[in-house]
Amino acid sequence: MTDEPMTDESMTDPAVRVADAWEVAPDLLVIPNNRVALVPNIGVIGGTQAVLVVETGIGTANAEQVLAFASEVAKGRRLYLTTTHFHPEHAFGAQAFTGQATYLVNRAQADDLKTKGPGYLEMFRGFGGSITRRLDGVRVPTPDVVYDEGYDLDLGGRIVRLRPTGRGHTKGDQVIEVPDAGVLFTGDLAETGQFAIFPWFPPYDTDVSGVRWLAVVERLAAAGPRVVVPGHGDLGGPQVLADVCDYLRELRDETWRRRDSAMGEAEIVAEVRALLIERHPEWAGQEWIERGVGCMCAEHAA
Repeated sequence: MTDEPMTDESMTDPAVRVADAWEVAPDLLVIPNNRVALVPNIGVIGGTQAVLVVETGIGTANAEQVLAFASEVAKGRRLYLTTTHFHPEHAFGAQAFTGQATYLVNRAQADDLKTKGPGYLEMFRGFGGSITRRLDGVRVPTPDVVYDEGYDLDLGGRIVRLRPTGRGHTKGDQVIEVPDAGVLFTGDLAETGQFAIFPWFPPYDTDVSGVRWLAVVERLAAAGPRVVVPGHGDLGGPQVLADVCDYLRELRDETWRRRDSAMGEAEIVAEVRALLIERHPEWAGQEWIERGVGCMCAEHAA
């Protein structure tokens, strides 16, 4: 998602590189996104009886590679698939797993897939270039299993906890916890090396909540995971979540301080954007600052 058209000239092909997978804990691999836009970090989590894949990559060609890799890792063990939220680079390859894996998600994410998935598929296809090609023939997926409060998936000797977080980056955010390894998959609730992605597109999509997002990440940080796998960017430890909290507070406080002074939104955007870029000059995704300010302005008025 971006404010400007994406083309082959403006971004790298969002290809998943399964050859770069590395083991972050026993029988727990991550296929890193290598900081390529619209490529998520993908997990392959094993137990004695089954293997869970987290995220698909965008489109069926990426997902088929992920499936082939996971099948090789599984060596006959049963396959499951889950996704952290409904956005195309995370979930719009799930059809490749049909008949090969059980796809399970939380109910709010399933609702997002059904109600908002078609619009996002159309929007992403409009970006052109490699993204459009990646989405050729893609259908919005339908999960096999939908859960409500939480789901403890027994892989055999390893329980993986699927937990909906409530509204944050989307209404249907879900995190995946691997307690025995101290590993947490956050989806786009956390990123490294970039400004937080705010899908704030009024009047079409205003489900993101910066205030609730901050509260969610504070709760996740309090649990003290050993390894944090963000939606995009480099893996890290607890500091990943601390940095996200710091940024969301910074965005909120700088926006609300100006909103309290009756400053107009355009002026707030200009000032906050300049300030945050000065503080984080190395971060990617500067286009998301304006979206974040717009969301925080709306939440200040609420």
